[in-house]
Amino acid sequence: MEQYLGLVRHVLEHGDQKQDRTGTGTISVFGHQMRFDLRQGFPIVTTKKILFDAVVWELLWFLRGATNINDDLVQHTPIWNAWAREGGELGPVYGYQWRKWEKFVLDEKTNSYRKEHVDQVTQAIRMIKQSPDSRRIIVSAWNVADIEKMALPPCHAFFQFYVVAGHLDCQLYQRSADIALGVPFNISSYALLLSMVAKECGLIPRYFVHTLGDAHIYSNHVDGLKVQLERRLRVLPRLELSDKKVLDLRFEDIRLNGYDHDAFIKFPIAV
Repeated sequence: MEQYLGLVRHVLEHGDQKQDRTGTGTISVFGHQMRFDLRQGFPIVTTKKILFDAVVWELLWFLRGATNINDDLVQHTPIWNAWAREGGELGPVYGYQWRKWEKFVLDEKTNSYRKEHVDQVTQAIRMIKQSPDSRRIIVSAWNVADIEKMALPPCHAFFQFYVVAGHLDCQLYQRSADIALGVPFNISSYALLLSMVAKECGLIPRYFVHTLGDAHIYSNHVDGLKVQLERRLRVLPRLELSDKKVLDLRFEDIRLNGYDHDAFIKFPIAV
């Protein structure tokens, strides 16, 4: 995970001071890319504790197509609580777009349009299996028509799969990247998703490529990150998955073995 610490150093040394929506203030760079080889171990930050259970619960929640924090798959993580509306609803956020992207189809018999849904996750898995050389194996959460309905517009906007020589890669474009809190979580979440899809498709998970737009450190995160930079890297753990299809996996089917890490660092959330 030296690449992650390198990102932290780069932004602290070369970032620009910017104001932001939350009023907290940031140090920011625009455009950065990291590449993690899953064959060397599961990419999770070891210089502080990452709540891997929360990573799993949130990803399963996305894959379910859920949009409410009271869904039983997210009862163990408060990640989205700060943005939830009354009743726990978040609007058509990630999972809804991944599994239920809306489209309107003309019914020729009635000459009127009816609403249907596109399951992008199922479609992507099918394309990996049937059309592995396609350059269109993409899942998008950035639905322009739905942005105003969302409690929080998607930060990790879309991702693309790439199949070659029995391996599966995944590249994520993240428009807004909270380096202290969000990025470590996002790395592990998409590495997990890549691993899950690769297993169902009979492929070896290889590179997770993480492309960042506005990569920023909030002003009240600087001290904690400096502490983290003083810590030593540890051996990466190994991921173990049950032999099930992606959409059939449950929490107990996902295990991270040998996760050795430093102490938790508390960073306040900028809402």
